[in-house]
Amino acid sequence: MGAVSAVGVLALQGDYAAHERALAERGVASREVRTASDLERLAGLVLPGGESTTMLRLMDGSDLGARLAAAVAGGLPVLATCAGVILLAREVRRPPQRSLGLLDAVVERNAYGRQLDSAVVRLEVCDREALAADTLEGVFIRAPRVTEVGAGVAVLARRGSDPVLLRQGSLLAATFHPELTPGSPVVDLFVRLLRAA
Repeated sequence: MGAVSAVGVLALQGDYAAHERALAERGVASREVRTASDLERLAGLVLPGGESTTMLRLMDGSDLGARLAAAVAGGLPVLATCAGVILLAREVRRPPQRSLGLLDAVVERNAYGRQLDSAVVRLEVCDREALAADTLEGVFIRAPRVTEVGAGVAVLARRGSDPVLLRQGSLLAATFHPELTPGSPVVDLFVRLLRAA
């Protein structure tokens, strides 16, 4: 596999530093994205966990949101985690909020409870070939729940009956935090998508 140029990590708010560390452990350079110009010449993009409403508010008044949406729609490999999934969802419920509408899925915010209800859960792997793994751990922190997925979305893992890891083309969406699990197959899959692009 060839070398990967820098991956952008949206760094407006949230756990972006953990994603930078996870990429660095795999030999992938990253750079923080705070403005529209930071999106230029990227190999891929990470939309981290955090507070989705805050991220959207920080994008207001600039063309960052529109440029980010155009990059994702153009096929740039993307890893969205937790709040990043909310940013990309077709529809957000409980409470409803705006989103970029790029992932054909409906999500409910904070569906697994408050911060105190955070949990590390063993997940059901639905596509062992894609993940190159038989087991998967999910770190859930005020995580969204996926309630609907479109026909073009593959479910790679579940928590009970809930889809928690989705793939739509070059977009990988985890409602949990794979960057907090050492050696996560999810981050490994994202790196493979980068190298295949």
